[in-house]
Amino acid sequence: MTLPRQRVTLITLGVADLARARAFYEAWGWQIHPGSQTGVAFYQMNGAVLALFGLGDLAEDQGRPDAVLGTGAMTLAQNCADDAETDAVFDAALVAGATLLKRPEKVFWGGYSGYFSDPDGHVWEIATNPFWPLGEDGSLTLPAG
Repeated sequence: MTLPRQRVTLITLGVADLARARAFYEAWGWQIHPGSQTGVAFYQMNGAVLALFGLGDLAEDQGRPDAVLGTGAMTLAQNCADDAETDAVFDAALVAGATLLKRPEKVFWGGYSGYFSDPDGHVWEIATNPFWPLGEDGSLTLPAG
C-alpha cells in the first residue's frame, strides 16, 4: 500500500516546561490523550496529533543533543466557521495564558485573522476564511482551484 505524501500526522512542539505547556493547552480547552506518557503530552486532532515534548528531549531524539531549538519561524493555524468563533477561540487562548501578537481583524485577503503565541513562543493564527469552507467536524479541504 502506498500512502499519500502530502500529509502531516504528528506535530511536535518543543517546550521549555512540559507542565506549564500542558496547563496552557488544557486551559485553552484541549484534552490530553490518555495514551500520553511521562515526558510527552499528546492531543488528538482531526486526523493528526499534536505533541508537547521537552526541548532537550526533542533535540536528543532528533540526534542533535547540543542543538538550541527555537520557535516562531512557522505558524500553526486554526480556521473557524465565522468571526464570532474566531474571537471566542482567540480570547480563550488569551485567558489560558497566550501572549497577544495581533488581535483578530479584517485582513487584506478578505478574511478575519489574529495571532498569539503560546507560553513557549509557538505562534498560532486563529482565522475565518470565507473562501475555505469547513466540514462539520471543523476539517479543512481546499476548494477546487
